[in-house]
Order: sequence, then C-alpha cells, then structure tokens
Amino acid sequence: MAIPVVDPARYDQQLEAKRQRITEQFARFSPPALEVYPSPPSHYRQRCEFRIWHEGEDLFYAMFEIQASEVDPGDPKKKKKTVVRLDDYPVASRRINALMPALLDAIRDVPLLRRRLFQVEFLTTLAGEALVTLIYHRPLDEAWEAEARRLQETLGVMIIGRSRKQRLVLERDHVWERLEVEGREFVYQQVENSFTQPNAEICRSMLTWAREVTRDSRDGDLVELYCGNGNFTVALAENFRRVLATEISRTSVASARENLTANGLENVTVGRMSAEEFAQALKGEKGGRRVAEWALEDYDFTTVLVDPPRAGLDEASCRQLSGYARIVYISCNPDTLEDNLALLTETHRITRLALFDQFPWTHHCECGVLLERKD
Repeated sequence: MAIPVVDPARYDQQLEAKRQRITEQFARFSPPALEVYPSPPSHYRQRCEFRIWHEGEDLFYAMFEIQASEVDPGDPKKKKKTVVRLDDYPVASRRINALMPALLDAIRDVPLLRRRLFQVEFLTTLAGEALVTLIYHRPLDEAWEAEARRLQETLGVMIIGRSRKQRLVLERDHVWERLEVEGREFVYQQVENSFTQPNAEICRSMLTWAREVTRDSRDGDLVELYCGNGNFTVALAENFRRVLATEISRTSVASARENLTANGLENVTVGRMSAEEFAQALKGEKGGRRVAEWALEDYDFTTVLVDPPRAGLDEASCRQLSGYARIVYISCNPDTLEDNLALLTETHRITRLALFDQFPWTHHCECGVLLERKD
C-alpha cells in the first residue's frame, strides 16, 4: 500500500480520472449522468493511526509502505515493508497535524508515557474536539495514569490508554461530531476504535445526496441494513414515516441509539441483527421476543438502504433487496457494486449514480446508487 501523496494543484486531475473510471465501469447499466462530489484536497481525514518508531533518543510517527514489486527473497509471497517517517500528514485534519508534534514533544522526556509506546490513534471532529489513544506493549498503572492526565490537560484533548487486556478511559471514549446538512445540524457520537466515516465533508455530501433521493418518501417506511452508528439513519429519519435499522456490531448499535436520542428522533428503531438474520425475520423464519417487539407487520417498507462492507452483498441478499420498490445502495467498493448491480438491474433501473471522493489520492471510490423498480 502506497502512502497518499497530497498535491492540491493536481486534485482536479485525479478526480477527473476517477470520474472517467466510474463512468466507464458502469456504462453497461445505462445510468444517468454521474454526479461527482469532490473532497477537500488536503486535511480531510478526521481519524488516523500511526506507529511510533523509536531510534535511540528520537521517536517519530511512521507508516509502512508496501510496494507490490518488492518481495522478501526468503518468502516470495511476503511483501517488503518500508518504514516511512511522518513529521506531518497532509491527509489528516489540521487538528491532527497540530497535535502530532505537540504530543511527541510532551512525551519525549517522560519515560512513563514514552516507554514501549508503539501506536497512537487520533479521532477528531470538524470543530476540533480530539480523542487520542496511546497503545503500549506494557501494563499501565496508576503512575502512568497520573502522567497521562497531565498530558491530557497540556494538549487539551481526551486520552485513552491501551495495552494487552487493558483500556483506561481518562475522560470519555468518544467525540461528538456536528454536521450541518441542508441547514440542519445533526449530532453524532463517534466512539474510539469503532467505524465512523473518516472524511467529514464527504460524509455531509453523502447525507445531502441520500436525503435528496428519498425526499418524497413520507408515506412509506425505510429499512436500513448495516446502519453502523446511525450515520444515514439520523439524517433520513424525517423523510420517512418510520425507520427500522439493523446492525450486527454491539458497539455501533449502542452508539446509534445514543445518536437517536441526541437528535430527538422518535420514529426510528435500531436492532442488533445481521442482514442475513433480518431477511429470515421478514420471511417469518426467525422469531423471538426481539423480532416480535418490532411488529414487522406494521411497517410498509417502500425503501431499503444498504451500506455493506467492501465484500458487497451475496446473491441471496441481492434477491432480498429486489423485493423493495426503491433501493439506495452506498458502496465503498465499485467492483463488488458492479457485480451486485448485474443482479439488481434485472428488476430495477438506475435513476441516480454518484461518486463521492472519500479517499483522495488513492484508487478508492465511494459510490451512491438509487435503483427503482422497473414496473
């Protein structure tokens, strides 16, 4: 994996290359014109993690760069890793870039904080709130905690200490991101070591697009699969009569419920269940008290929103989606999206297609697709 090289002067050029690639890749489905949502060309990631490299008295942030052409002579299948020193990181938010040197300067001469520290994770918000996780190859004790509290005060951040079987939260384990979308402010609890959208500005674009394509849905209900911490759930709730969102991660479900409360939403239910289990519940093949409490028979699901992992959906899941009049598909992998669309377009037509440049300076693309039943 190559470390992104940020060159703002070339941003439009790299975005155009992605636009052409996605347009060509999906041309066989005859979609409408591709909608393109650009990212800030630098300082766009609100969360990052770095290794800490120790060389004598010096220590610095590092990432590993893996070149596909470089192999280990002892094991041809094993790629060589090159350690790259990072004194700053233009990909990361300005808050992270400001904290990077400040943190190292503060711990360099403090053995309790420095010794056997091997990784640092930053989680920030657009407003500058910051959570820093320090990860060690040694147990953390009260003396470490006292020093870490002083560090927390010095840097104006929240700190978590981690080591094997230890997690010491000094203040809290999350930040609160506030995103303004179409004149509305949505509030999101984002928990340390859990998935959140890394590019906050692109996240705002994705929420704006999703709200726009579901604007006329007030008489129907939304079912959302892979809802995470409720990123889309919160923003789309007012477009529907009711929303039922499912997610398998216990941490994400708890966070989603916090976000519903924080945003004053009362027409949403979030349940802990995999997409496969939910498909069985809809068929009446999986029951139990939890499913009974949802009263699935009272819903009129006119729209399904799915935001699956990079592996996309299996054939059975695609067949399940085909039962809904409207499908909103958010994808972080155009290749698996293309495979899924080959099935979904048997029953639905693509009426909107969007490219969200979530990860500038990489080949990765985030896509949004609106599909509507052909009949």
